[in-house]
Amino acid sequence: MTVESLSFLEAILASAVSAGTIYLIASVGECITERAGVINLGLEGIMAMGAITSFILTLAYGHLAAILGAALVGAVFGLLHAFLSVSLRLNQIVVGLAITWLGLGLSGFMGAPEVARELLKSINPAVPAFLAELKQAPRLPELKIEPLNSLPVLGRVLFSQNILVHAGIITALILWFILTRTRWGLSLRSVGENPALADTAGVNVFAVRYLAVILGSSLAGVAGAYLFIGYQPFWVEDLTRSRGFIAVSLVILSSWSPLRAIAAAYLFGGVETLQFRIPLRGFGAETPQLIMMLPYVITIVTLILISLASRGRLPAPAALGKPYSREE
Repeated sequence: MTVESLSFLEAILASAVSAGTIYLIASVGECITERAGVINLGLEGIMAMGAITSFILTLAYGHLAAILGAALVGAVFGLLHAFLSVSLRLNQIVVGLAITWLGLGLSGFMGAPEVARELLKSINPAVPAFLAELKQAPRLPELKIEPLNSLPVLGRVLFSQNILVHAGIITALILWFILTRTRWGLSLRSVGENPALADTAGVNVFAVRYLAVILGSSLAGVAGAYLFIGYQPFWVEDLTRSRGFIAVSLVILSSWSPLRAIAAAYLFGGVETLQFRIPLRGFGAETPQLIMMLPYVITIVTLILISLASRGRLPAPAALGKPYSREE
């Protein structure tokens, strides 16, 4: 392999990991939510709110405040989702879509130049107002892990990324361990499979579902923050571009496992990278719309293949999408 080819491969893989982190953080959180029996289709709106929150707070206070603020905003939206779907037992699909449109609309409003300028002035008067008009923010710095970053290929791909890329992998591993090796993980899985039996065994079904939805939504908010400060550091309306819905589909692709979600997320991160790299090689330059469709086409084809391979019997939690009531 020539030096040029090796450099191109490193660039592709590094970009795939960078882009895939968006999907990884969001889909890992959704894995936990759905394992508890709740579908959250509001990821798209929550990610948009995480992105706009990081836009405002990065300019006002820096990256740490942006990440924590996005996580908090995601948790608030998760609390709203849990109240409507768990306590009021409303249809989870409808609730999720409503949260998506709420998040997209509110983030678009907050991102308007005049509104963003007023928000910045109210949060931190010392911030120059023109920064909101630029709609840009400094990217997260690379965190090079010595001496692993000197390894060929892997050094650039895995050990020369920003802190949220590393945090995404670590979070997936921790949540996989909690889900499969701890008592709380067993309780959460039992709530998703048979909430009535779990309730009989002394598990607080409502508390577990609330916590799972809030945790998953908080991670979706962080995914939105990463999208802005770690991947695309300039704000535009509809920044998420349906990535939240793709993250939901990756939960199915990963069979509801945070560990498999790592591979699934990086696979689709690679697909997203290729849609920008392919035209540079002379393919699809005249029909960019077809290239932009690539992630969504791959999502649909993958789900069809998984459904055919499993003969329609996906290993989804048995109580997924079903509200629970002790009276029934």
